[in-house]
Amino acid sequence: MNLHHHGDDELAPDLVDLAVNVRAGTPPEWLRAVLRDAVDAGAAYPDARSAREAVAAAHGRAPAEVLLTAGAAETFVLLARALRPRRALVVHPSFTEPEAALRAAGHPVDRLLLRPEDGYRLDPAAVPDDADLVVLGNPTNPTSVLHPREVVAALARPGRVLVVDEAFADTVPGEPDSLAGRADLPGLLVVRSLTKTWGLAGIRVGYALGPADLVARLGAQQPHWPVSTPALAALGACTTPAARAEAADAAIELTARRAAFLAALPDGVTVVGDPRSSFVLLRVPDGERVRAALRERGWAVRRGDTFPGLSSDHLRVAVRDEATSAAFAAALAAILSPVRVPEQIR
Repeated sequence: MNLHHHGDDELAPDLVDLAVNVRAGTPPEWLRAVLRDAVDAGAAYPDARSAREAVAAAHGRAPAEVLLTAGAAETFVLLARALRPRRALVVHPSFTEPEAALRAAGHPVDRLLLRPEDGYRLDPAAVPDDADLVVLGNPTNPTSVLHPREVVAALARPGRVLVVDEAFADTVPGEPDSLAGRADLPGLLVVRSLTKTWGLAGIRVGYALGPADLVARLGAQQPHWPVSTPALAALGACTTPAARAEAADAAIELTARRAAFLAALPDGVTVVGDPRSSFVLLRVPDGERVRAALRERGWAVRRGDTFPGLSSDHLRVAVRDEATSAAFAAALAAILSPVRVPEQIR
């Protein structure tokens, strides 16, 4: 299983992108202006202090509890370098980079596979007591399931590092189940990203929130000046009250678009779980053929069989505007419809 396969591997210039979960039409023009100004200031070395303070203020945390990273995925590499877990557990299906980073650093990894009959929801009792490093996503990529905050918080305990990947948290209106502000939970590290809502995948900008001593251990694994000046400028700009209000509006719009997408899906398609984020996980019969046929018709979707616990019949599809979703649903319906043999040649 290729743990490094991601949605961008599905893309080609002639395909409509439903494989990558970055919000279409981003970054907005005001953010583009911020990035242009930051490039003009690129002769100076990056100074992370104001960006760290802005992130801390946005989440009600102390600056020492904020780790700025070159993309949220960097946090998983830093964890693998800084920690020596006796028993690392990754909850799947989920983003595969945490497990890949742990294995690359030589750490054995156990998997907790959530079950489709449970809607891929987490039961805290299924997590072994002796797991001293636990990693899960919320909302979870690729299932789009949102775990209740009290369920996730129940996993925190002394002697355990609990890593919650909240890269898609701001796609949920009001972020009701985010733990980003919970400085009281022992060993909790929340990982966040600006990639999805703001369209900054190429800028590589993210951060983590956790106990100051853990943040310091992770930061010690970074090179000097790990986050670029444009990324720092984006962090400052996207954590202002105005930007956070804009993101909240985008999350509300996304909810309506997702509902329209689900309503347009044809017969023969199973929607997995209760999707709450900017993508949905579908199950279709003969998934490899369906995915190939979609590509032939100009559509790129994310294959599911590189996620532990899923199969080639699973497809992750990004939610776009209603016209795009309707066109995709029509293409999918045509692919799934049985071939009709003309009466005269039967």
